[in-house]
Amino acid sequence: MLTGKHILLIIGGGIAAFKSLDLIRRLRERGALVTPVLSKAGEAFVTPLSVSALAGTKVYGDLFDLTDEAEMGHIRLSRVADLVVVAPATADLMAKMAGGLANDLASTLLLATDTPVLIAPAMNVRMWDHPATQRNLATLRNDGVDVVGPNSGDMACGEFGPGRMADPLEIVAAIAARLTTGPLVGKRILVTSGPTHEPIDPVRYIANRSSGAQGTAIAQALASLGAEVIFVTGPADVAPPEGVEVIRVQTAQEMLGAVEDALPVDAGVFAAAVADWRVADASDRKLKKSKDVMPRLEFAENPDILRQVAQAAENRPRLVIGFAAETHDVIENATAKRLRKGCDWIVANDVSTGSGVMGGTENTVIVIDDKGCENWPKMSKTEVAKRLADRISQALA
Repeated sequence: MLTGKHILLIIGGGIAAFKSLDLIRRLRERGALVTPVLSKAGEAFVTPLSVSALAGTKVYGDLFDLTDEAEMGHIRLSRVADLVVVAPATADLMAKMAGGLANDLASTLLLATDTPVLIAPAMNVRMWDHPATQRNLATLRNDGVDVVGPNSGDMACGEFGPGRMADPLEIVAAIAARLTTGPLVGKRILVTSGPTHEPIDPVRYIANRSSGAQGTAIAQALASLGAEVIFVTGPADVAPPEGVEVIRVQTAQEMLGAVEDALPVDAGVFAAAVADWRVADASDRKLKKSKDVMPRLEFAENPDILRQVAQAAENRPRLVIGFAAETHDVIENATAKRLRKGCDWIVANDVSTGSGVMGGTENTVIVIDDKGCENWPKMSKTEVAKRLADRISQALA
């Protein structure tokens, strides 16, 4: 998704600058061209040599480099990129951007550019919470600057809270979303995928045969059409897609929490095969075999994520899509499920023994809505995903 895209990466001064090295590697893996600008403060944390080696090109740092400035280098650098990324964006850099200062190469580039800008803030939690930083953040957002992060967590200074720079893959996803064009640009879509694992004890769990392949393909197809995708996945067999925000969970209750945190969204695609039940009192110790006594497991019903979202009084997506994996009476059971859950569409398929759907590469689905049934021929899960993504884009147009 980033092949041939030109990223001007400004590396600010902070301990999070070491993450910029991994960010460069991740961007180049995806075909992006990276031109790095290393601030003087940034040089205290990463070396120009390491940045240059990973980027495969020259590192810029001096505003008054005579060779480059003879060609107005700071103007050229600020205009040729598809996106300017500031990572880490320190409190000082954000203040310079908001105030229009230009006393070094990084701030001069940011003032001289007409290219879209994405920042990944990183600083101490008190600095982030300070009214001055929040005023600067509001100014930058009003100026059209995109922001990814910061995340909460332990700080290098020993404190805890918001201020950690977003992880490199999160920044890559934000970059891809900013540079992607398509009919779903500006749309925020939630996709759940994979199985859930409901613990019995620390080493055993209840699960199903879902590989997560179909949900992953759907998330990728939606992202390729320009959507901002929040991908909530259980422990799937396949790697998560590129260019999306990935939230990993284990249990149905964790998945529900992640879904609620992601709302509001324009559409929700609930492709996850969520376990219907969990062990009511999972053991914190491994259950031991006994010749005389079999362990007795008491079950509790898991939350019905699809129904809760589809029937919500607030933050209900415009389009809610459920999935029905059936072994018999597919259309009848799936139609009843759509009405019972309150979702707009149900994507039904036959997962009976011998169908090859669970864990396979192909699928045969029936899309059911209030107008009836639409039978799709057997095709790869990637093609199913593309066709469904096109249908979603038409519905949200």
